[in-house]
Amino acid sequence: MSASDPGLLASLWDGFITFAAEGLTGASWWQTLIVALVLTHITIASVTIYLHRHSAHRSLDLHPIPAHFFRFWLWLTTGMVTKEWTAIHRKHHAKCEQDGDPHSPQVFGIKKVFWEGSELYRAEAKNRETLERYGHNTPTDWIERNLYTRHSRLGVSLMLIVNVALFGALGVTVWAIQMIWIPVTAAGIINGIGHWWGYRNFEATDASTNVSPWGILIGGEELHNNHHTYPTSAKLSVKPYEFDIGWLYISVLSALGLATVKKVAPRVAYGDVKPVADEKTLEAVIAHRYEIMAGYARELRAACKSELQSIKARSGDVSALQAAKRWLHRDDDKVPAAVKPQLAQARAQHPVLDQMVTMREELRALWSSTTASREQLAADLQAWCRRAEESGIAALRDFSLRLRAAHA
Repeated sequence: MSASDPGLLASLWDGFITFAAEGLTGASWWQTLIVALVLTHITIASVTIYLHRHSAHRSLDLHPIPAHFFRFWLWLTTGMVTKEWTAIHRKHHAKCEQDGDPHSPQVFGIKKVFWEGSELYRAEAKNRETLERYGHNTPTDWIERNLYTRHSRLGVSLMLIVNVALFGALGVTVWAIQMIWIPVTAAGIINGIGHWWGYRNFEATDASTNVSPWGILIGGEELHNNHHTYPTSAKLSVKPYEFDIGWLYISVLSALGLATVKKVAPRVAYGDVKPVADEKTLEAVIAHRYEIMAGYARELRAACKSELQSIKARSGDVSALQAAKRWLHRDDDKVPAAVKPQLAQARAQHPVLDQMVTMREELRALWSSTTASREQLAADLQAWCRRAEESGIAALRDFSLRLRAAHA
């Protein structure tokens, strides 16, 4: 049969059309979708484990095998350079919510960060001062210099070719999903929503929030308030109901000898109640201030709930307290100006809550002071505990007793 045989040409053409439509795998659309989701999840895992926890914060050490795999995979699927990402993220923590923060919605606005977060990233990546100041201890080996950094766009081009070869025309869609995944999830959701909306376990000094207690879709990065409170922790979940899938992967790597965890969030320990709060108690309070203040917030919310129930039992007006209850345990600079009149009204109407809010600020002043000596701060803590236990407020008394049992 000659090459000019119409039957052979038709067969070759049909084969070409089939390959263009289905690729080497012949996968259906739903199989291709599953593969795309798996590939993007590997990219998310690479960002959170390698770029974020390993490179930027040094909370764990990675064996060269997974470290290089993550670096290679990010070159293929994002084109991001380790030094650039690391430097920009470190600067974000150093300048958080202030002028100089590369991508704060408090500075640029939520719409700008959510929709144009990747543009903000690319602009900051061109800042040589940022890279020199914050990009230390990142890879400088031959392959980094001559391939990953020099030809950062080559990887994503190669990924397009591979996707088309495997999945045919649908491979273009797979590639497009891969290209938008990090700009949407990391630049948009974490850098944007993660500093704008969600719940807060801790009163960190910035506006960080936990977007979701189940850190699965974005590898655990959903627990952003936890991370900003304990930035050097390799584990982002802190509450029993929270789940960090990135930590699950790190635990597997550790069990295989491919990762070494260097630090996780500290937890306050409790022993016998001391006769008085001493300097060791002070050390525990300062070292675990976020956790301790989270405990105080629980007591304040419980007292607020009790007040609300009491008002409802008397058929009283609960509107002011309802509006203020979510802000009673927040730092004053985090309370919206529009809420402050209602907060002041609620405190004026409820002396118990007013005293608890006042004493919260007094306790917070212990680690905010820059002039008091260690001995003076310990004496202030003793006086605070004495007033709390003599206040006649059960929540304050119980909290003070627990505080006197704390140790670092």
